[in-house]
Amino acid sequence: MPLTLSQIGNQMSALTGVRAIMKDIIETLRANPDESFINLSAGNPVILPEVEQLWRDCTAQLLASPDYGEVVCRYGTSQGYQPLVEAIKKDFNQRYGLTLNDRQILITPGSQALYFLAANAFGGVAADGQLKNIVLPLSPDYTGYGGICLTPEALKAYQPTLEIDETAHRFKYRPDFDQLHFDETTGCIIFSRPCNPTGNVLSEAEVQQIADLAAPFEIPVLIDSAYGPPYPSLNYTEIAPILGNNVVHCMSLSKAGLPGERVGIAIGDERIIQTLEAFQTNVCIHSGRYGQAIAAQAIQSGALADISVQVIRPYYQAKLALLQSVLDQHMPSALPWFLHLGEGAIFAWLWLNELPMSDWQLYQQLKQVGVIVVPGHSFFPGLSQDWPHKHQCLRISLTATDEEITIAMQRLVQVIEKVYQT
Repeated sequence: MPLTLSQIGNQMSALTGVRAIMKDIIETLRANPDESFINLSAGNPVILPEVEQLWRDCTAQLLASPDYGEVVCRYGTSQGYQPLVEAIKKDFNQRYGLTLNDRQILITPGSQALYFLAANAFGGVAADGQLKNIVLPLSPDYTGYGGICLTPEALKAYQPTLEIDETAHRFKYRPDFDQLHFDETTGCIIFSRPCNPTGNVLSEAEVQQIADLAAPFEIPVLIDSAYGPPYPSLNYTEIAPILGNNVVHCMSLSKAGLPGERVGIAIGDERIIQTLEAFQTNVCIHSGRYGQAIAAQAIQSGALADISVQVIRPYYQAKLALLQSVLDQHMPSALPWFLHLGEGAIFAWLWLNELPMSDWQLYQQLKQVGVIVVPGHSFFPGLSQDWPHKHQCLRISLTATDEEITIAMQRLVQVIEKVYQT
């Protein structure tokens, strides 16, 4: 007999975005155990030896510390483990010339939880019955934003403009400020910088313009910096965190080697942070303290910021350069293919203009030659427009070996050539 779920229960138990596609990928791999697939779908970071050793060393220090029992065997405050809050405050103040205080920082169980708290604290149906929108100012963006809203109709995304370099086969998304609009019906704004899935980085001027448009209505602007500086620093163009009265800088330590520990960080205005903290108290009391404790050591010592720049960033940047080189060498120049400018993150984003089939159908054809990527349509949550571009893109992970990336891209080129010919 099926369970009787509430409306929210039905919504939150459904697979959305990439999670639905990952189910198909897992079933494909299980159904074909003897077939060798090159899996370029993963968002899981590579376990880099230097990064793993950092967390082993921090764990050893915690085990030997008199604080171990206090960390693991007791509850903590909802705001977060105080030594981690202090380490972040001190690091950001010194590194960026800020004057943050303790009450401007919140630790959450991962950044996905942070956006869930924000989307439902500031978006959805307000006390007066008005629908408050959760706005994504530039689409495509992180697929996980599609599953965080308890009021799905509140999620609204804007179609971007495209800057296209026909000769180099590159392009870039830009916010369309002629269309972008915020008002009293806007609850909060969320976007990733660098962006998952595209690697796009909004410029400082673009971010400031978004914040300025939101400021008269006191709309919180949450900048998802899961790939940004100072950790994991997976930005290939120079950027720095942007903070302001209504801007919340949001981080995750997942791509800095701690995805299993779910450590999310929010830095912003005290009123916004305290609202999110109260919400978190009701949901889960506080984030796990073991990951927070070893993160406090890594940040306080400076080791995490150093290893981000010296190890993590160069590793993925080299993978991106390899992928770009293989496609530039093998993809026919006459075909309308375009890579998004590689400005950050751990993915490449390929746009196939006038693709004769859907991205889902192309994904199925690539599986036939042993290559698994992610069809791009799930990265447009909240975008209601019927835009053909939504079904012409692929997200390609940079987490495979050099040999696997090279072979996979060569196979991808062969499939795409045949698709356009037919």
